[in-house]
Amino acid sequence: MDGVPVFEQTSTDPTLPSDLDDAAHRCLVAGFDGTRGVPDELKRLVDRGLGGVILFTRNVRDAEQVRRLTGELRAVRPDLLVGIDNEGGGIGHLVGAGAPEVPGSFALGVVDDPGLTARCADALAGHLASLGITVSYAPVADLQHHPRNPIVRTRSFGAEPALAARHLRAWIAATERRGVASCAKHFPGHGGTETDSHHGIAVDPRSYDELRADLEPFRAAVDAGVPMLMSAHVVFPALDPERPATLSRRILGDLLRHELDFDGVLVSDALEMKAIADRYGEAAGARIALAAGADQVIVAVPDLEVTLACRDAVLGALRSGVLAEERLWEAAGRVRRLAGRYAVTDGAVGGWDAGAGLEAARRAVRSRPVPSAVRGAHVVDLFPPPHPALNWGGEDLLSEVRAVDPAATGTAVAGEPADPAAVADGILRASGDAPLVVATCDAGLHPWQERLRAALLARRPDAVRVDTGLPEGGALCSYGRGRVNLRALAEALAGG
Repeated sequence: MDGVPVFEQTSTDPTLPSDLDDAAHRCLVAGFDGTRGVPDELKRLVDRGLGGVILFTRNVRDAEQVRRLTGELRAVRPDLLVGIDNEGGGIGHLVGAGAPEVPGSFALGVVDDPGLTARCADALAGHLASLGITVSYAPVADLQHHPRNPIVRTRSFGAEPALAARHLRAWIAATERRGVASCAKHFPGHGGTETDSHHGIAVDPRSYDELRADLEPFRAAVDAGVPMLMSAHVVFPALDPERPATLSRRILGDLLRHELDFDGVLVSDALEMKAIADRYGEAAGARIALAAGADQVIVAVPDLEVTLACRDAVLGALRSGVLAEERLWEAAGRVRRLAGRYAVTDGAVGGWDAGAGLEAARRAVRSRPVPSAVRGAHVVDLFPPPHPALNWGGEDLLSEVRAVDPAATGTAVAGEPADPAAVADGILRASGDAPLVVATCDAGLHPWQERLRAALLARRPDAVRVDTGLPEGGALCSYGRGRVNLRALAEALAGG
């Protein structure tokens, strides 16, 4: 009938066996909009076998609402996988639901106490289980070794493969004990690029020998029994000069399945990221990724028409023989096994260590010499605008400093100002004779921060420099901008 959208179709594809239609849907993970109830069009996808959904801040109001939502999703089909990005350190979407506050992975790597990492991972996973979420798209297994990498940075445990490996093992084991599926990402590593694959084609030009170090954390994750890995939308000419890892049979098949011997679920990063969408389109990306060896593809945008276009491309490829039925049976079988282990919760959650995150953040900040306390300071917090694909809960350094030193004042600058000179003049007028603290976040990637900091230091050479991203010569470093990272930095500044 003219005008009826494609998602009104509720039966299976009549040109394919019903079990094969179900298998095709198992290989999809869909995002959706709203906090109240499951959209009817999503229910129809779930009825046809949709493998999973991914939640974002747009789906979260409070903890009880999330529990109702996950319950409604599983009422449609009990073995539906419900996942979310949940890395800690401000990279997560459950602030409104009372998520445990833990620092990002880099701070955990600085402390280098796998037992403490396990306590932080347990808190995150316990909270997920209490909400009915049983897939955590974490931890990050990428190594942070390229100084201009724009997307990994404090999400990584560090630059050393052995360090990353021991913390991955601790994280995966703690998450598993909670009955939550962990997912190490982004295979075979996103740490050697200068481009964020959310925004464009990312290329890692290193030789195969140079890439071996980046594989070691993933090898450790596989050996630790991680049930899921996520692929990177990165081109590695030494491995496959034509296609990004997500679409590469050589990388997903030869390297991951055969050399690393991984038989869990390989899920793609979100297909609407520009590294895939701009060059291939989401629908073609879904078809090629599954043919290359992925078991599930994520379509995170809430527009279900995009998910349906990906589904239709997969079904069309099956009908034409471009996508082999055997490949789809293999992928869907892995997803079903994963769902059998994790999709249904037993309701037994128990508590977790709510103080582990702040303990870790404090130990990271105090891993370097702590300068004398600065009380009653004017705190200048310079940081880039929040990443559109990663949640930001509104954390800022000034709020945390004022919590321990009410006499403090300050200025937050989120993004490059239109008139930096005027901003610098305003800061210096507002600070008066008070001590000045200038905080930057990865200023080497954002030259406006360097320029504004230099303008302030030229007139106030006594100012105390601190870093809220990776270390860049400041007197203190928080190694991340999660709330507990900033709180620990504030305590060290104020002598608390």
